[in-house]
Amino acid sequence: MDLELKDQVAIVTGAGQGIGKGIAFGLAAEGVDVVAVDINKDTAKETAKKIESLGRKALSLIADVSSESEVKEMVNVTIEKFGKVDILVNNAGISPRKPDKKRAFVVEIPGEEFDRVIAVNLKSVFNCSKHVAPFMIKRGYGNIVNISSAAMKITDLRNPAGAHYSASKAAISNLTMSLANELAQYNIRVNAIAPGGRIKTEMMKTSTAEAEAILLKATPLGRLGLPEDIANAVLFLVSHMSSFITGITLHVNGGGWMG
Repeated sequence: MDLELKDQVAIVTGAGQGIGKGIAFGLAAEGVDVVAVDINKDTAKETAKKIESLGRKALSLIADVSSESEVKEMVNVTIEKFGKVDILVNNAGISPRKPDKKRAFVVEIPGEEFDRVIAVNLKSVFNCSKHVAPFMIKRGYGNIVNISSAAMKITDLRNPAGAHYSASKAAISNLTMSLANELAQYNIRVNAIAPGGRIKTEMMKTSTAEAEAILLKATPLGRLGLPEDIANAVLFLVSHMSSFITGITLHVNGGGWMG
């Protein structure tokens, strides 16, 4: 089925690896031109090069999305290059662990680490949405997808993600609803996706084998997810197939959390 996304322009943050890279490729495969944003220059370029091999235009930009000034410049460069932004995917995020890959308890988390997680995971969504929205408003069209996490709901001790990560992801889902309410009048839809900790990415490598086994056992569909599973959910949410959906958090976790 044609998702009617051809020749749209998307910004994907954290596009250098894992879920972000999978989303960027998924969009490109549907005819979308992609701005691959990452703090790592080499991985961003690699993603952009792959997108160009798919026959789409691509631009790799280096930005610390927790910095409002860097995000503003990133958006301005995108507008200069493509003239518009149809899709924004706020995917960039970090989940620090202890050296042994286990969960850091609240009493063990340095204050500066807590601040950094909130800045990268949550403030980045604010920064990017704030500076992309005016261009979407001007055109009366746009889709924003924020990547939350099942950690917003699953915070027990089996989850290797710390309290700072879980709090940031819960806040993303709340911010999504606020943005959706404010931007709906401009024909801009805002939704979130909450992957489970069962997606095979570089971030999973920071977990222990024991934690991974627990996650797999607790997944009713009996397999780990892939970045493509999240990319497919993004494609649905930015396409005409979901034109009457805004302000939701879609859980994509193989049934590991239902509700």
